[in-house]
Amino acid sequence: MGTMPRLQRKSFEKPDSVRTFATGHMDVVTLDEVAVGRFVFRPGWRWSKDVGPIAGTRACGHRHLGYTMSGKLHVVMADGTELTIGPGDAYEIPPGHDAWVEGDVPWESVEFTSAHAFGLSPHDLGERVLATILFTDIVGSTLMVQRLGDQAWARLLREHNVCIRTAIDRFRGREIDSAGDGFLALFDGAARAVSAAALMDAAVAELGLQRARGRAHE
Repeated sequence: MGTMPRLQRKSFEKPDSVRTFATGHMDVVTLDEVAVGRFVFRPGWRWSKDVGPIAGTRACGHRHLGYTMSGKLHVVMADGTELTIGPGDAYEIPPGHDAWVEGDVPWESVEFTSAHAFGLSPHDLGERVLATILFTDIVGSTLMVQRLGDQAWARLLREHNVCIRTAIDRFRGREIDSAGDGFLALFDGAARAVSAAALMDAAVAELGLQRARGRAHE
């Protein structure tokens, strides 16, 4: 389904694509199936003002995982939880948020999860009116917790969650909800949902796990 990892490099000085906003830009380099993004947002940048009209959603639907090199970004989740991310910070931002640059220094970061689709319109992504919802969880998780114990299970679950979220991002999905070992994700078409499910199956099998084959609904 995917390609074998290989030794490679690309420079952000010659990105594969550039997405420009009113007060910033995003450079993207692709390493086979992985897209890496460099965000440069100037003072005054705000997701709901600069990107929201492009995405056509009330909040950012992407999960962000990255490292900040300069500037500060203030993030507000839908439930009111707030956080300011600054230079030297590694960060994770779940879907369902607004964010803006604080102060007079541009916010520059490198991200590893959102570059496939961040800042693109539904038309650019080829989204259809009918999206595909994929549900996934682990077969026999209750018995596995009893057999492994809480600490070993927690470590295994973290590895599982990384695999699932990597597949969701790679095929331009959006994580809608997660609880325990279950995930609900939205894809712009059945083909991407099926491809993501296949990648999930292969990845969790390497952990000795089996993914419950929930239906994808359009």
